[in-house]
Amino acid sequence: MIRVVTDSVADIPPKLAEELAITIVPFYVRFDDEVYRDGVDLSTEEFYRKLTSNRRLPVSSTPSPGEIAEVYDRLAEETDEILSIHVSSKLTATYEVALQAQEQMKRRGKCRIELIDSQSGAMGEGLVVITAAREAQTGASLDRVADLARKAVLRSHVRMCFDTLEYLRKGGRIGRAQALLGSVLRVNPIVGVKDGEVHPFGRERSRAKAIDRLFDFVRSLPSVRELAVEHATTPDEAEVLADRLGVLFPRERIYISTVAPAVGVHVGPRVIAVSALEG
Repeated sequence: MIRVVTDSVADIPPKLAEELAITIVPFYVRFDDEVYRDGVDLSTEEFYRKLTSNRRLPVSSTPSPGEIAEVYDRLAEETDEILSIHVSSKLTATYEVALQAQEQMKRRGKCRIELIDSQSGAMGEGLVVITAAREAQTGASLDRVADLARKAVLRSHVRMCFDTLEYLRKGGRIGRAQALLGSVLRVNPIVGVKDGEVHPFGRERSRAKAIDRLFDFVRSLPSVRELAVEHATTPDEAEVLADRLGVLFPRERIYISTVAPAVGVHVGPRVIAVSALEG
């Protein structure tokens, strides 16, 4: 069977990743001289505790080509076909690193590997990966699964709101959302990923109104195939939003996910997000 690989930016809940046989390559998070593997050496709860208590912001970094090649090599003992889907190449170098790992595997001639740039991040990326993994479990061909994933990339959306753009600015991932900087640093900005880059989608004076905007965004979509709600440190808030969204989409099918450290570095502890895959 085809094996599906992604990175920890995809924010796929660990239990779901296990059920769908998704292999997650962790990013690294550095606090001063301490380096952790995202989701391996550092839990999300520990990360956000450190994030709010440390004076200096942490940094994240992508795995190396050798580390991704090692994952491919291990999976090649189980399969001869791998689909590897990664965070937008305009946000990190992960896709380029995966290309280098793919070349290493080609030289060994062990396994066919198809790479896809999700042009997104968080569960915007995760929903593409989940779609591919579910299809792979049906026994579909690699060409079929890769084609389905590439089409899903074009229908995947993510919207986030948080208290400040300061983390995005300092982390260098602010992209076109820079237009919201200045006096609105502490006003609830709403951003998303469009064409692989961070884009501004507005701002609200209160968090409640910003969350209303997330709900309205999902309601504006003509149809929804998959839906996820994410949070960093506010699980009750995420559950309330998911319950509200239950009038638009079956509540039991809405994924609840925690924003991983690799993403939390750039969005901060009070982020809440919705990701949707159009039907």
